[in-house]
Amino acid sequence: MLTVGFAALGVWQIQRMHWKHALIARVDARVHAAPAALPDTADLIAKGSDSAEYLRVNARGTYIGRASALVRAATELGTGYWTMTPMRLDDGRLVWINRGFVPEGSKLAQVRKGVPQGRVSVIGLVREDEPGGSLLQSNRPGNDRWYSRDIAALSRSRHLGPAAPVFIDAQSENAAGKAPGGLTPKPGLTVIHFPDNHFGYALTWFAMAIMSIAAMIFVWTRKGNRQAC
Repeated sequence: MLTVGFAALGVWQIQRMHWKHALIARVDARVHAAPAALPDTADLIAKGSDSAEYLRVNARGTYIGRASALVRAATELGTGYWTMTPMRLDDGRLVWINRGFVPEGSKLAQVRKGVPQGRVSVIGLVREDEPGGSLLQSNRPGNDRWYSRDIAALSRSRHLGPAAPVFIDAQSENAAGKAPGGLTPKPGLTVIHFPDNHFGYALTWFAMAIMSIAAMIFVWTRKGNRQAC
């Protein structure tokens, strides 16, 4: 039974490996594709927000700078904050934009002052909502302390009404009117990494299956030798 179980786990890991490779190929195609329009909110809800994860889109509209928020972040540039700002799209929908990273010590007032005025075009990657908070910290909307990019909670805290159930990680931003002063976030820091250890895990399980067979043969051989004596 152990042999069958180990072999089944090895086969399962091989299946997982093929699924992971297909996922990586799909995401790679999305990330490098020409920007598309943000899918309809109804489609995102019906199909699940993960159906559009890492889709490269072009969002056009106007920022609501006063509603910006800072969300704790740890990046290759160090610790600091993601700058989250809602955008009213040309079609009337509301979507949150992660405009990029600002370092530790940045103030929300500086971020809001630096939000571009007028019509803005943002090219970026669709990301899934992050409800609740981080692994170690829960979001505290009442204190305006954010540890994850929780779209619904951010929208409620800013009294904005319903927003798209995803946000956009900005890669580039083209604004008609630049805001004087303020902070300019660093965009384009999306980390895309899918651990791909399934083949190694499969080899381990198959090795365990072989070892269990060898162990059974050893036991049977010793038992046979004892009976012969």
